[in-house]
Amino acid sequence: MITRRAALGLLAAPALIRPAAAAWPDRPVRLLHGFGPGGTADILARLLATPIGEALGQPVVVEPRPGAGGNIASGQLARAPADGHTLALLTGGHAVSAAFAQGLTFDPLNDFDFLSLVVRYAFVVAVRADSPAQDLKGLLERARNPNAVTFGSAGVGSTHHLVGEMLNAVAGVQMQHVPYRGDAAGTTALLAGDIGAMVTTSVGVMPHVRAGTVRCLAVTATRRSRLLPEVPTVAEAALPGFEAPTWAGIAAPRGLPEPVALRLHGTIAQTLADPALRQRLAELVDGEVDAGRPGDMRPFVASEIARWRQVIERQGIRMQG
Repeated sequence: MITRRAALGLLAAPALIRPAAAAWPDRPVRLLHGFGPGGTADILARLLATPIGEALGQPVVVEPRPGAGGNIASGQLARAPADGHTLALLTGGHAVSAAFAQGLTFDPLNDFDFLSLVVRYAFVVAVRADSPAQDLKGLLERARNPNAVTFGSAGVGSTHHLVGEMLNAVAGVQMQHVPYRGDAAGTTALLAGDIGAMVTTSVGVMPHVRAGTVRCLAVTATRRSRLLPEVPTVAEAALPGFEAPTWAGIAAPRGLPEPVALRLHGTIAQTLADPALRQRLAELVDGEVDAGRPGDMRPFVASEIARWRQVIERQGIRMQG
């Protein structure tokens, strides 16, 4: 793990870093992720792999390991040698799985060295264009009547699902959850009128917003969406203080040598500083691009796990169902 004190000390003495890290990497670096080819995680990983590989002097090879909400890739990363040649792009789903703590083959905090955040982005609460709910307050007011409002998500236990349950908890309402196999299926159900609302991404729903068939009521981050600047945040629209973004970042197996960890963080930060890449990543997720400082990612992930665990316990959510 990169501690703040160690980071400052090593950064102040670059001459000490170079000999220890000089032999690394001596072969291609694997970058795992837990989702299918062509999805957001896959595109993020491939956008990062080439410039990071160029900076390291070895190819970075993206390897999708889809399944179990990203946990197959996380498990493989946890079991890999901590030599800097196996990394993974983790997403907000990692914290959600940790919060459920069911059937994991790894410790979601202590089996990893968290190197760097890459992006943070939000979800949107969307309804059909002809919905009687004209704004988020209106939707939540309708949800005070039992079974009056249903909301769809990308599946039971997805981050999308928990954002909807967090809305329920904070607003004191009970929108009924309807899970689907991914965002696309849920959006299709929304368009068909099978559900009253959908928690999804702005990028995924944007074609339907442009077509005039879907309206977005609110954004779950503290900042408004670049794609939908006219749409208020949840905090602005109805629930002051509400914040429920998601994220992606890069991690390694626990025990990575600190010189290697610091070099990786510095390489990722340098990569993300490229204006063209920053713009591409920001457009891909409609969010913020920021590597942060060495040591920032671990406490952030811990806070995300604690946040979602509180929602799960308060709402009595189970992974099955």
